[in-house]
Formats: sequence, C-alpha cells, structure tokens
Amino acid sequence: MEQIAKNEWAELCDRISKRLLGLRAEIEVQSLDLGDQIEAEFLPILGITYDHKDDVVVIALEGLAHLIPHPVDIQTKGYDDNIEAVLIADKEGVRHL
Repeated sequence: MEQIAKNEWAELCDRISKRLLGLRAEIEVQSLDLGDQIEAEFLPILGITYDHKDDVVVIALEGLAHLIPHPVDIQTKGYDDNIEAVLIADKEGVRHL
C-alpha cells in the first residue's frame, strides 16, 4: 500500500472517480470493536470525494453513500490506471477498505 499525502487527497479522489466510474466495488469496515464487516458488495461506483472543509471522505456507490469523517490516513494499492484498493483510516482507528 502507498500512503498518500493529505494535500493530495482531493485530487486522488477525483482521479479515482473518473477512472472507476461504473465499475463495481466492495466496502469493508474493520474495527477492534466490530471486527470486519462488509457494508457493500460489488455495487457500481458513482464517485469518491474528499471535502477538506468538513474533513470527510464520501464514497458514493449505487444506493449507498459511505461517509468517513475525519480521515487521518489514505493508502492505495495499485497504480493510476489500475487501483485495486483504497484504505482509509479515521481518527477513531476504524479502517475502511
């Protein structure tokens, strides 16, 4: 996984949205309290954004908006045209994959 600098988060989200629009994604939430939980399975991707004013990442899949408030770390697996995974950790230590 490659760690992404915070000043690049918004641009990364824009790139991901353009390249992955309409492809399918799964969202897995990992925390010590809950364990690993699948929130969505193979839903079409509508987009991903980082709003620095509200400090929130929004992952929009068909029928679902997954909000990640106060992210502290974003990592990607893969490269520009072939992003396989995005891992976002929030300030509570919950990991969103």
